[in-house]
Amino acid sequence: MAEAIKSDLSLSDTQIGLLTGFAFAVCYTLLSLPLARAADRGSPRFVLVSCILGWSAMTALGGLAASFLFLAFTRFGVAFGEAGGTPAGHAIIARKIRPERRGLAIGLFALGIPLGTMVGFAAGGAISDTLGWRTALIGAGIIGGVIGLLALLVIGPTSPLKQTTASSEPFLRSSAKLLSSPAFRWLFIGAVAASFAAAPFYAFAVPFLIRVHGFSASEAGLAFGLLQGLMGIVGTLVGGRMFDRAVQSGTGRVLGPPGIVFLIASLTTTAALFAPVGWMTVMLLVPGMLSFAFMLPWGFGAAHLVAGKGKEAMATSLVMIGSGLLGPAFGPLIVGMISDAATAAQIPNGLGLGLLTVPVASVLTGSAMLIANRRIALWLRRQ
Repeated sequence: MAEAIKSDLSLSDTQIGLLTGFAFAVCYTLLSLPLARAADRGSPRFVLVSCILGWSAMTALGGLAASFLFLAFTRFGVAFGEAGGTPAGHAIIARKIRPERRGLAIGLFALGIPLGTMVGFAAGGAISDTLGWRTALIGAGIIGGVIGLLALLVIGPTSPLKQTTASSEPFLRSSAKLLSSPAFRWLFIGAVAASFAAAPFYAFAVPFLIRVHGFSASEAGLAFGLLQGLMGIVGTLVGGRMFDRAVQSGTGRVLGPPGIVFLIASLTTTAALFAPVGWMTVMLLVPGMLSFAFMLPWGFGAAHLVAGKGKEAMATSLVMIGSGLLGPAFGPLIVGMISDAATAAQIPNGLGLGLLTVPVASVLTGSAMLIANRRIALWLRRQ
């Protein structure tokens, strides 16, 4: 709905980049670790439900925005909820699912991302065209609130963890200790690089199809959303199952496949930005869609292995900070600034030039994942 919001509120691409990136990332980063700590040490169900209700309310408020500042405020609120949602979900999984099946469990949980993306892009574009973007945001907030209340009823209580010296350690010290490990540090670097690929990809792919290839919001949302949903389902489920098999193999090499997938996606995404027709662009974006979903169970599963029992939410939080801070804060902003500058200079396909940051970041992600693959294997052999 970025194009409709931009037109209605008279925003620039730079402001769209700020809304989709910086406004979200700042609040997300400040709150992720404390909420993850609360999930690890207390009730992850309470943290999860509270976060769902919080971000749903702020999503609905976004539909009432009449200015850039108010819309940015609601993005801060959405970030508050998302900061704790995934770490709390992973804490529940860690307490209920055996380690040898945890990759598939994380993959199933991560299905919410591609399914939500599919519905969000397809239904969001259609509702934006027919009823307006405000109705779409308010409706999404209401539905999210209902789902939050259902989650409170459906998710059973989780048994509390036994407190140990490690678990009582201040979360900043525990986080610093984990980041000091070369195995986890390279995984964290890969998460940062991936965020510079993913954030601009999702912020500007649909506007690119609309501006360059003449798609309507409904057409772009349907095409991009359905394919993203399909690739997300395939990526998370296959990725989760493959991760479990990698763990069971005993080699410790648990990040090689996602590294290779990102390197392939960098080539196809570059070609997509200069494809002559719209359908070819959409098809060439598919490997990029797959790479982001495929990495989820591998990245989070590897983080849990390195962090150890009772620190799964904290490990998830650190990976999400890596993927949710610099990339979302500056990735869309950089793309927006390049696009605005190119448009002012009357350079054609300015948005496509800005989106070249996506394949560059994909190359860096793939390289970091392959290095982390070796580091984690060495670390696990020493345990």
